[in-house]
Amino acid sequence: MNKGELVDAVASKTEISKKNVEAVISAAVEVIIDAVAEGDRVTLVGFGSFEPRIRQEREGRNPRTGEKMIIPETKVPAFSAGKVFKDRVLGEEGED
Repeated sequence: MNKGELVDAVASKTEISKKNVEAVISAAVEVIIDAVAEGDRVTLVGFGSFEPRIRQEREGRNPRTGEKMIIPETKVPAFSAGKVFKDRVLGEEGED
């Protein structure tokens, strides 16, 4: 499912115009990205959590030459699915 298909699905479930749904989804994604970029954790109960994580410095190899190199520490975005989301994917009914 891409963004356009998501907009269509939400619009049909809520009877809100596609234009308004698209604006809300875009704004929500932007707010989540901004919050995580600033170091905050965003939790959507039943869905999951977005947070920044630090990937520690580590030793790697240049795939072209095989030469050892140090890969620097970096901050990466991470998502952890919530229980309801995990249960639905597993085909189990949530206890809500």
